[in-house]
Amino acid sequence: MPLTEPLEDWTQALLEPSNAPRGTQAIRRAFLVLRVVALGRENGCGLSEVSDACGLPRPTVRRILTALLAEGIVEQSPRTKRYRAASYSRILELLSHTSPLLREVNQLLDEAADEIGDNVSLTVRSGLETICVARRLGHYPIQVLSLGVGVRRPIGVSSSSIAILMTLPVRDALQIVRKNECRFDDSGLSLGEIMENVERARVCGYAFRERGLVHGTRALSIPIRSGVGPAYATLTVTAIARRIPRQRVPSIVEVLRGCASKMAQLIVHETSPS
Repeated sequence: MPLTEPLEDWTQALLEPSNAPRGTQAIRRAFLVLRVVALGRENGCGLSEVSDACGLPRPTVRRILTALLAEGIVEQSPRTKRYRAASYSRILELLSHTSPLLREVNQLLDEAADEIGDNVSLTVRSGLETICVARRLGHYPIQVLSLGVGVRRPIGVSSSSIAILMTLPVRDALQIVRKNECRFDDSGLSLGEIMENVERARVCGYAFRERGLVHGTRALSIPIRSGVGPAYATLTVTAIARRIPRQRVPSIVEVLRGCASKMAQLIVHETSPS
């Protein structure tokens, strides 16, 4: 199907924006470009294809794509230079509250929380942030409720975001952290400390915060990924400090990895071409 067919109404509205609020043309153009790129699916789209489908000049499309790349919403293949929607955008869509996939994921979270006894959360990357899309409480009487469904945090602050950064090339991880640096004031963390945490997580294979974002808590996160690619989500256990002593970490990691493996298989199945 030609890329232009589903976009006729959008393009027409863009070229005749008489009813649109003033100052929104750039936003409308960005969404138009993103829709074209998303239609390219795994193969992606070249710059000329996007320009032709949108009816916009190549320099304009290039500027928009550069901004979308910077925000992590669009990816570009280093080999082909083609653009495609970031893979985690599709994951976020699949894990919406109406998705059948989320029901299966919640069942796996229930099993993990029951075995560990503490709060288990599923967090997905969304641009320069993480967003909690599901959470299950364990049976231990004291549960940490700092991370609820829908909570967003800048990548670099939480253990879940460290688990995402550990799966990226060092240069890419540093670039993301630098973009978020102005948002770290409340956390008391510096860029150097965050990158040290990322390196420590690479060595361990998981992210572990001895001092959680809430005083007296600890958090442990592992990445969810397909193969050796970047993580698109994480599993996190958050609990009062005495519930995650060093000697208990390996058993928690084992449970989370088993759960993550099953989730990855579900997600790969849902995102595979039919």
